[in-house]
Amino acid sequence: MHILILGGTGGIGSALIKAYLSQDAVNHIHATYHNSHPTIEYPQLTWHRTDVSKDSDVAKLSETVGQLDIVINTVGMLHNGDMMPEKTITQFDSDFFNQNIATNVLPTLLIAKHLSPKLKSKTLNYFVTVSAKIGSIEDNHLGGWISYRSSKAALNMALKTISIEWKNKKFNTCVFAFHPGTTDTNLSKPFQRNVPEGNLQTPEKVAAALINLLQRLSLKDNGKFFSYDGTEIPW
Repeated sequence: MHILILGGTGGIGSALIKAYLSQDAVNHIHATYHNSHPTIEYPQLTWHRTDVSKDSDVAKLSETVGQLDIVINTVGMLHNGDMMPEKTITQFDSDFFNQNIATNVLPTLLIAKHLSPKLKSKTLNYFVTVSAKIGSIEDNHLGGWISYRSSKAALNMALKTISIEWKNKKFNTCVFAFHPGTTDTNLSKPFQRNVPEGNLQTPEKVAAALINLLQRLSLKDNGKFFSYDGTEIPW
């Protein structure tokens, strides 16, 4: 297998890299990083410094990789140094909203745009982005966090739309969104005290859950939204 992992220095991204490097079936892994310098080194692993929200960077990345069997985008944001998710619409900030869109939505669109030729093959391949259940419109019963919710809902719509286009163009690509649950990474640190005991996932468990999904999903699962426990989430 030839795999591309976007956001390889993050908690879930690095756990995926380590898990895949232990598998004999993996020929090569390409992984991106933005600012955090990679600490994982391996002959079968190539790092690419890439701003995945920038069209020119993703175009350059597409020129350096060959045909791919699996593309996984783990890039995302929930908060930054100055802003936390809004508890009420009166806290809405347009710059923070745009940052959510740029980080949570744009990369998937740009990756699909530039890397689609790398997924055209006669064999089944996969295109997956880490999303969040909070982006499900049907599942929204609490409100709040409007910038993050909106960006993940937009991401989910992007993935659904891409899945339809590639199906119509006869791609052998299973496109899906993946909800990792609350994972012990920097993204969730400010909110972990509210997580019920036993519900905080380790990056390693999340990586194993996603790899297990990739091993069992087929084209009939194209355009769906799955949780780490294997259940399907309504859009």
